[in-house]
Amino acid sequence: MKRTRIIRGGVAAAAALALAAGLSSCGKADPYYSGSPNTVTLPIAAWAGSEANVAVAKQILEKKLGYRVKTLQMDEPVMFDALNTGRADAMMEDWRGVPKKEKKYVEELKTVVNAGELGVTGHIGWYVPTYFAKEHPEVKDWKNLPKLKKYFQTPESGDKGQMLEGSPSFSTYDAQIIKNLDLPYKTVYAGSEAAQVKEIQKRAAKKEPFLTYWWTPQWLNSKVPMTEVKLPKRTPGCDKVPSKVDCAYPYTPLTKFMNRDFAENGGKAAEFLKKFHWSTEEQTKVVKWMTIDKMDTDEAAAKWVEQNPDKWKKWMPN
Repeated sequence: MKRTRIIRGGVAAAAALALAAGLSSCGKADPYYSGSPNTVTLPIAAWAGSEANVAVAKQILEKKLGYRVKTLQMDEPVMFDALNTGRADAMMEDWRGVPKKEKKYVEELKTVVNAGELGVTGHIGWYVPTYFAKEHPEVKDWKNLPKLKKYFQTPESGDKGQMLEGSPSFSTYDAQIIKNLDLPYKTVYAGSEAAQVKEIQKRAAKKEPFLTYWWTPQWLNSKVPMTEVKLPKRTPGCDKVPSKVDCAYPYTPLTKFMNRDFAENGGKAAEFLKKFHWSTEEQTKVVKWMTIDKMDTDEAAAKWVEQNPDKWKKWMPN
């Protein structure tokens, strides 16, 4: 799977191209497989954790179970559409960021099913570099952000503080939170996760302050330590209406989803993917090999499989 790695957050146009190029030619000869009964189609979200999940699953499906794995790059909302139509079989990592799609396909149409938790817990939030938090510990409370805005002003944000974002395709509520908390800040998009990472690394190298939308687990955290800015505590329904969100992001057990027919009739491949369950530490190790150590994706996955037979053998179908 040699290709340019996008760390997290795809661009809608790229997703559309991937969908058109990779999916339009897929004949649906079988009601649950994309292409043939021996082929499993797995979409990859544009961040490294998703890529690591699929790479490890691909290694085992192909080398141990005899399947052919087809991978497709696309954003989360497009993944649900692909699962609904049967053009993709299983989504390995969802951050529950598209509740309308989930409700439509899982609850209403019942064409997509929850395939269990991945084992990794994700958390999104507002972060500053730890070196800045040590100099200005008051930044850890959102109420102090107005008086600290001068540190985060950029040409793009004007007289407001900058909230650095990644891709516009991310499911975020930062602009709404800023508005509802009446904060003198402005969201500024780097354009992609790769661009966001580059900007963070550039500022960190100069020990410059920045405020950014960020998440854990993420490989860059081992390179640039960051401290979370505590937003208002979550209350029931505080993020139910997107335009009225005024609270912190949740801690989210990342979840797998499958096309319903594949889940019911996908044989050993479906059984294996349902059992696929690893820890944040295990995923982060593979991501480190892929990103920091610059290892080829398939090589990183193969290395993990070779080193962890006791783990993945528990996922094997009966």
